Amino acid sequence: MKNTDIVALSTAELQGLLKEEKGALNKLKLNHSISPLENPIRIRDSRKTVARVSTELTKRNNTSK
Repeated sequence: MKNTDIVALSTAELQGLLKEEKGALNKLKLNHSISPLENPIRIRDSRKTVARVSTELTKRNNTSK
């Protein structure tokens, strides 16, 4: 997910997306530890998406104070 897409979402949507992405990341890691994934780059992409969403939420919390 691109940063422009993340900025366009509301705070509630970002919180839901963060929860969803963290779950997907944990599932990918678990599946990769059991048997190698066909495309392990998906783990990196998912981790970066979690970081982008988390950063945007932090930025919004800091500017609202």
